[in-house]
Amino acid sequence: MNPLQQFWDSDIAWSWRHSSLAIVSSVLFLIMLVGAFGAPWLAPHNPFDLATIQLLDALKPPVWEVNGDATYPLGTDSQGRDLLSGIMYGTRVSLLIGLASVTLSIVVGVVLGLLSGYMGGRIDALIMRVADVQLSFPAILIALLIDGVARALAPKDMHEVIAFPVLVGAIALAGWPQYARTVRGSTLVEKNREYVQAARVIGISSPVIMFRHVLPNVLGPILVLATVHLATAIITEATLSFLGVGVPPTSPSLGTLIRIGNDFLFSGEWWITIFPGLALVLLVLSVNLLGDWLRDALNPRLN
Repeated sequence: MNPLQQFWDSDIAWSWRHSSLAIVSSVLFLIMLVGAFGAPWLAPHNPFDLATIQLLDALKPPVWEVNGDATYPLGTDSQGRDLLSGIMYGTRVSLLIGLASVTLSIVVGVVLGLLSGYMGGRIDALIMRVADVQLSFPAILIALLIDGVARALAPKDMHEVIAFPVLVGAIALAGWPQYARTVRGSTLVEKNREYVQAARVIGISSPVIMFRHVLPNVLGPILVLATVHLATAIITEATLSFLGVGVPPTSPSLGTLIRIGNDFLFSGEWWITIFPGLALVLLVLSVNLLGDWLRDALNPRLN
């Protein structure tokens, strides 16, 4: 049996096929994923190519409104940029930052969680106290603090260059304690099992036991947590960008587009902020629904 057929016959694939909510959210997320990463080829315009921008087309309403233009299905912003294309490119930026920050959070949190749970003692106490202190503050506040410190230390002409890695690092460092605490709890259970004790008896080193034997058995909860955390990371990035401390205007995310459109919301140009906001809601909703389904699918008590 080939791997694809084996996966299709697995319990998790069966659960997905029998959950209409999981199928709808998967299709929605896939459409947004293709639209985001295929933006250079699928978008009607390149909203960041100054040579193609027509200021005379600024503030055009959606195509179904009076004075709408079929060239710009969702209308244009104050600079004449196509809103649909801007949303596609902005979704790509939001997804890249979300995926990168979640990946970094997983790496840091899993490593520290394994060390804390397996080693115990002072190492466990130190890591968990740091995590407890960090969890006492809102994630957005920690991200703002890290972003502010990085911008204060870097020269002004470097702010746009370091904006993306600083934003990823800020969101990641705000999210690692959840993974560390989850992995620590699972490691405390796994390290007392027979296969770990047998590995110790035959002389296998602690790092090898942690990463080769214990780690594969604690990945289930991490997968569910990462799915939910991706939605949180996207929301955090959008909040930071809305506050003006996120990605630079030359490569705006959904949060930046919402902030720009907010200036025109009460002057009648509602589409500039409503459509990016709707795209953000659909993106986060689809990820959250997938996370809820995955949590139930991997819970043996519900199967």
